[in-house]
Amino acid sequence: MPEYLAPGVFVEEVSFRSKSIEGVGTSVAGLIGPTRTGPLRGRPELLTSFADFVRIYGDAKDLTFGSSTVLNHTAIAAKAFFDGGGSKLYVARTVGNVNATNANGNGSSATFATISDSSNDISFKSRHPGAAGNVTLELQWQDSENLLKSEITSTPKEGEVVFLQATGLTTDVRTSGITARAPTAAFPISFSGLVRRNGDDYEIVDNQCVIDTDNDSDLSGANLRLSTSTDATDEGMLIGTGLANNDSTTVTFTRVYAKAPTSGALEDGNAAVLALSGETNLSDYTGEAHWGTLTTLRGTLNKEGTTINFSAALNDGIASAFDMPLAALAATPSSAQAIMVQRNFNIDVRKGGANGEMIYSYGNINTAPSGAGSLAAVMPADFDKRFDDLTSPVSCTVTASNGDEVLTALYDLFDDAAMSPAPGSLAAPRYLITLEGGGDGTAPVAIDYGGQIDEVDGNTGFAAFENIEDIAIVMAPAAVIANEITHQAIIVEMQKHCLKMRYRVGIADARKDMSLSEVRSFRSNLGSDSRLALYYPWVVTADPTGQRETITVPPAGFIAGVYARTDVDRGVHKAPANMPVIGALRFAQDINKFHQEMLNPDGVNCLRSFPGSGHRVWGGRTLSTDPEWKYVNVRRYFLYLERSIEKSTQWVVFEPNGERLWANVQSTIEGFLYNEWFNGRLLGGSPKEAYFVRCDRSTMTQNDIDNGRLVCEIGVAPLRPAEFVIFRIGQKTADA
Repeated sequence: MPEYLAPGVFVEEVSFRSKSIEGVGTSVAGLIGPTRTGPLRGRPELLTSFADFVRIYGDAKDLTFGSSTVLNHTAIAAKAFFDGGGSKLYVARTVGNVNATNANGNGSSATFATISDSSNDISFKSRHPGAAGNVTLELQWQDSENLLKSEITSTPKEGEVVFLQATGLTTDVRTSGITARAPTAAFPISFSGLVRRNGDDYEIVDNQCVIDTDNDSDLSGANLRLSTSTDATDEGMLIGTGLANNDSTTVTFTRVYAKAPTSGALEDGNAAVLALSGETNLSDYTGEAHWGTLTTLRGTLNKEGTTINFSAALNDGIASAFDMPLAALAATPSSAQAIMVQRNFNIDVRKGGANGEMIYSYGNINTAPSGAGSLAAVMPADFDKRFDDLTSPVSCTVTASNGDEVLTALYDLFDDAAMSPAPGSLAAPRYLITLEGGGDGTAPVAIDYGGQIDEVDGNTGFAAFENIEDIAIVMAPAAVIANEITHQAIIVEMQKHCLKMRYRVGIADARKDMSLSEVRSFRSNLGSDSRLALYYPWVVTADPTGQRETITVPPAGFIAGVYARTDVDRGVHKAPANMPVIGALRFAQDINKFHQEMLNPDGVNCLRSFPGSGHRVWGGRTLSTDPEWKYVNVRRYFLYLERSIEKSTQWVVFEPNGERLWANVQSTIEGFLYNEWFNGRLLGGSPKEAYFVRCDRSTMTQNDIDNGRLVCEIGVAPLRPAEFVIFRIGQKTADA
C-alpha cells in the first residue's frame, strides 16, 4: 500500500470493473511433412500465403526418395489450405533421419547441392538440403557500371590491380624482335583492362582486357580474354567479340603483338606498342610475322585460356588447323589514365537449368576475397537476419587470398559450352555455374514426425510446434507415403502431440483407394480420441505444377481450410460440415447415402458430391466414442473456451485468495460467457439456461485454500449440430 509521509493530496487509480477475457484464435494450422527445401530444425516461421511457403520450402514439384518419385503432399496441402480460406500456417519440414541433423541441417538422409573449383578457392552450397538445391547460377557482369571515380594520383603498389585505359593510340605497326615493316596504315586503337604492377611494368590480369579497333569508344561486347604472362615480348593473340567489321554470328579474333615498355611517355619506339596484323597465307604460318592486309581470324579458346585453335571449319583457306599462344599486354602508368576497380557482377539463381525460372538474385558482388560486396559477404553460410537465412537459396565459402584467385576460380566453374556458343549461333556467351548433388533423402517415418527436443540446435518434427501457442489445427498429409503401419504410427504421433499440447485437434487422412471395409478397419486401429477427426475419400484436384492434368491427394489440407473458413465466417461453434471443398474437381470415390450409413457411426467423415451443390464435407465427428465429445465443433469450441479463459486469467496467479478475488473471477468469466450466449454460440433461452459459474466456498475446501488452490466450476450448454433433421408430417381433417 502507498505511504503517506507528508500532508498533501494523493490521487490513486483503482479499478471497479472485472477483467475482460479475449477469445483466442482457432484457425491457425500446423503442417508437417517433407518438402523440397527449407530448414529442418528450429522454430517454424508463420506463413500467410502459398508464396511464402514456396519462398522458404520450395514449390510443389514431386519429391524423390531413392528410386521412388512421389507427390509433394506437404506443398499441395499448404496450397489447398490457403485456397480454401486459411490465412495462417506454420510448417515443420521433416525427412528421413531428421533427428540426426545439426543446426546447419547436415546429417539427415537429404543431401546438399554443391560445387567447388579445382583449387577449392570457391565453394557454392545450397542453403538447405534437398533436390531443389540443384540450381543454376548465372553471373551477369557489370564492368561498365563499377569503375570507381577516384583517380590514382600515386604510383600503384607492387602487385596492386588497377584499371588501365588508353585512348586513341595511333602507332606504327611493328613486331617485337623482328625488323619492322612499313605499315599500310596507322590504326587508332583504344585499350582498357585490368593490369597489375610488376616492377616497372604492368601485366594483364587473367582474362581482363578489352580492345577497340575502330576507336569509337564503344567497348561493349568486346570482352577480350588473355592469359597472364610476365614476358610482354612474346607473340600472341587477343580474342574477343564485337570487333570492327566482324560477322555478328561468329566470334572473331584479331592478331595482336605487344612490346615490353621501357620508360618515358608514349613515343614511337619507346612505349607499349599495340600492333594489328593479319596473315595473307595462313597455311604458311611459321610463328613469325607475315605482313599484309588486315585479316579477321576465327578460332576457339582452350579451357586454360592459353591458346587459340584455328580450324578450317571456321576459316576459309586454312589447309590445316594450328594453335597460337596468348600473350600479355604491357603499358606504363604515364601513358594512360589509371583508376582503381573491382570487377563487379550480379548472380541470378535459376531452378530447372540455365533457362529455368529465376527465383532469387544477388546484386553488387565484387571479385574481392573478403569484405563488403564479396561473395563471402553477400552469400554467407549464416546471415545476421533470419529472413535472409530462410529465403537465400545458396551460400558461398571463399578461401582465395586475392581477387585474381577469385576470378580464376569463377572461370574454372563456368560451363564451357555456355561461354563459347557454337559457330554461327546468335547466342551470347553465358557464365553459368550448376550446383549438383542435392537429394530429398528417404521418406520420413514415425520417429522423424515425432521429432526431438533440442534446446541448442532447435526442435524437429511435431516437437518444433511445441513452442508456438497459436496453433489449433495440425495435419500430416504426407504420412500416406509410408505403408499402412507407418502411416498409423505417424497418426499416433500426431495424437500424442495434440494430447500433450491440449488445445489442438488433428486431421487424419484415410489411405488412397480404401474400400469401405478397409477404412473401417483403419479407423478402428486409431482408438477413441476426441482430438482426432478422420476424413475419407481423397480429393481429385488440378496439378499445381502443370506436369499432369489432375492429381489425387489426401483431404487434410482442404479440410484445414474448411475449418479456418468456418471459424472466420461463422465461428468455431459451427460444425465444419456442409461446406464446399474449394479446389476439388471430384472425389476419388463416389460415396452415397448407404455408404455413409456404414461409416458415420464409426466417426469417419465422408466427402460427398451433390448435384447442384458441388463437392462438400458431409461429416463433422471426432474419433471419440464418448457422446459428449462426438462432434468436432463441440470439441473445438470447448478447447476455445478453455484456452481463452486460461490465457486471460493469468493475472489471478499470486493474488490474495479470498472472497474479493473469487467474486472478481466469477464476474470475469460470466461476462465472457454472456457474450458467447448473446452471439448465439450457446444453447438456452436465457443466460441462466446457457451457463453457470461458481467460485466460492462451495467449490473450495479449506484444504484447497490452505494449499493455494482457487477452484472455479463452469457449466456450458454447447450447440450441437443438427446432424439428423427430422420433419414429422401427418394428415389431419379440415375440422381438426
